[in-house]
Amino acid sequence: LDQVNHTRVITEFIFLGHSNSRPIQLLLFVLVLAAYAICLMGNLLIVVTVHGEPHLSESPMYFFLANLSVFDITLGSLATPKLLTDLVSCNRTISFMGCMVQIFFIHLIGGTEMLLVTLMAYDRYMAICHPLTYMAKMNRSRCISLLASCWVGGLIHTTTQMFLLLKLPFCGPNTLDNFHCDLPQVIKLACVDTYIFMVANSGLLSLVCFAILLISYGIILSTLQGRFKESGGKALYTCSSHLTVVSLFFLPCLFVYLVPIFSASLDKVSSVFYTTITPFLNPMIYSLRNQEMKEAMGRHVIYGLK
Repeated sequence: LDQVNHTRVITEFIFLGHSNSRPIQLLLFVLVLAAYAICLMGNLLIVVTVHGEPHLSESPMYFFLANLSVFDITLGSLATPKLLTDLVSCNRTISFMGCMVQIFFIHLIGGTEMLLVTLMAYDRYMAICHPLTYMAKMNRSRCISLLASCWVGGLIHTTTQMFLLLKLPFCGPNTLDNFHCDLPQVIKLACVDTYIFMVANSGLLSLVCFAILLISYGIILSTLQGRFKESGGKALYTCSSHLTVVSLFFLPCLFVYLVPIFSASLDKVSSVFYTTITPFLNPMIYSLRNQEMKEAMGRHVIYGLK
């Protein structure tokens, strides 16, 4: 009982994920800064392009894509600036409450984005399997309602996690082998048995969303084989960008939260991947694999240079 009541002795956490080699630190700083700049510019260009092209802004698919870009900008901005600061600074610490705030917003945005990516699979299912009623059923008000439900789901998920986390006592070591506050590693620093919490935080949201995605694309593939053999290739091509994003987003999350047996170094790479690398890659995936988006983005870039 005394151990449980002796809570919050830890006032800060120390990040150990950085290399002690100065040349490597500078190289990482340049690479991360470049990736972050491309993330901001690429995702912002997608948002501007979608809202600036009437035929894109009226499409449910591009409406969700623009919102995905907003999430990518936000998610990348939650961890990357702190990482850049730590790479050029000797003070690689974060306060206890600062760590809790970072975990809250990473899970809020990450969880909501996870639901949005799942929703985008539902949108592709409706477009391919029910093309005649697609625009009627996926009207703007319906899209906004579905997006709002993603926010609600993400908030419920995050609030539950934080409620359990803030009840844990932290009175032991305060070192994190990572670049930012990652929930699984923070949980391990608690002074009590965290088995129940680990079960509750075992990536169930990721697993459920990933299962829904697999079911959705299983139905899409079945529909294409059964009804649209001639146009199946084109329909699958429209889904290829989303499938690539799904792989980049979900696999690192599942790796971090469902496979805790791997080493901390691999866990560190995975957590950086879904908070920094994936938001950087998404704009290139959608622009390079989507001819309509590529042409529209090109027009806006040319217009901006004039």
